[in-house]
Amino acid sequence: MSDFVLGFHEMEKTQLLLVGGKGLNLGELSNIQGIQVPEGFCVTTAAFQKAINRNETFQALLDQLAMLKVEDRDQIGEISRKIRQIIMEAEIPSDVVKAVAHYLSQYGVEHAYAVRSSATAEDLPHASFAGQQDTYLNIIGMDAILQHISKCWAS
Repeated sequence: MSDFVLGFHEMEKTQLLLVGGKGLNLGELSNIQGIQVPEGFCVTTAAFQKAINRNETFQALLDQLAMLKVEDRDQIGEISRKIRQIIMEAEIPSDVVKAVAHYLSQYGVEHAYAVRSSATAEDLPHASFAGQQDTYLNIIGMDAILQHISKCWAS
């Protein structure tokens, strides 16, 4: 439907940077004959970028963070908390909301969903960051799903 949301069956092996490792693996599994993967979709990194890119404070904090050294733990922690808060408070663009609503209408908005982060550097052959991003289970309803998408972005 858009670059902002892709159903598992719509994903291609080349889209790691768009859907992340977990998303890409779910997409691959869903296309294997005889393997049953629940219907689902990924909100893409393009959607995240659209939600965040115009936030000048976010960009300034990222620049500050890039200048710090590993020994600057207190400053890293403080800037990271601010970044997480900005992401949590960012409005999800209406075209992203519309794309999520489209898929929920196909699968049933009344059902419970898992809302999980799928980082672009996880589940790779040479690296794994399992458990470092948030996962939320049994999320029901459009508003709750959107809220948990923001939480996953912030993680």
